[in-house]
Amino acid sequence: MSAVDELLTILDLETLERNLFRGRSPQTNWQRVFGGQVVGQALVAATRTVDGRPPHSLHGYFMRPGDPKAPIIYEVDPIRDGRSFVTRRVNAIQHGKAIFSMAASYHLDEEGFEHQMDMPDVPRPDQLPSEQTLKERLMPTMPEAIRLYFERERPIELRHVDPMRFLDGKPRPPFQSVWIRTTGPLPDAAAIHQCVLAYASDMTLLDTALVAHGGTVFSGEIQAASLDHALWFHRPFRADQWLLYTQDSPFAGGARGFTRGRIYTEAGELVASVAQEGLIRRRRPD
Repeated sequence: MSAVDELLTILDLETLERNLFRGRSPQTNWQRVFGGQVVGQALVAATRTVDGRPPHSLHGYFMRPGDPKAPIIYEVDPIRDGRSFVTRRVNAIQHGKAIFSMAASYHLDEEGFEHQMDMPDVPRPDQLPSEQTLKERLMPTMPEAIRLYFERERPIELRHVDPMRFLDGKPRPPFQSVWIRTTGPLPDAAAIHQCVLAYASDMTLLDTALVAHGGTVFSGEIQAASLDHALWFHRPFRADQWLLYTQDSPFAGGARGFTRGRIYTEAGELVASVAQEGLIRRRRPD
């Protein structure tokens, strides 16, 4: 099974009862469940209880680390079904306790005012080295944690505009951009692309808070974890085509980093926006 096929399987939740679903985690050596997986699965659960409206936003809180060896139960509360908007609340539960809570809103497409921030001028994905090229060139010099991350087959391909920041450890302004897409084609259903993007939107974002300090979440000196996550969908898109994920970190303090992201198609259309706060704590020597 390819990594993309496994991702689609993971997002295909089992229906247990009305408004009740069960998900599983990939059987890797991760010690906790990837946050984007829980966001994506929660959006799948909420969307299965909504008829005819696409999601336009979600807001979630991570409360406990997930256990990758145990299934996750998603309980959907159908808060409101209005003429234009539908609201759902989802709790993700393991071992009898909530590990994640999310509210999602759905809206019928309407005409209205339109504007967007322009896409930054960065190299296109075909002008950047592929992951395979980076592996061949840089793998021997990569720190072990980064090397192990890149060695895995993953469903999302990343092409960092500035991959050298992972190697030189130099502080930079708190911005980064990365091109993302799935490593294989996806079905045409728009809901699948939205849930896959929800999964991918948790990747690399918190790391932006460490750019200004010359660090990464791969560092053994950093304890990092997503605390909350918000995602807004603006326009239709395909997650199996290149999307530019441009990110910044306006603030870090109190062992937390605040990060934002904008996601564009190659044609420059803004399709989604993201915000997240996460834990970035220095590990104590003991």
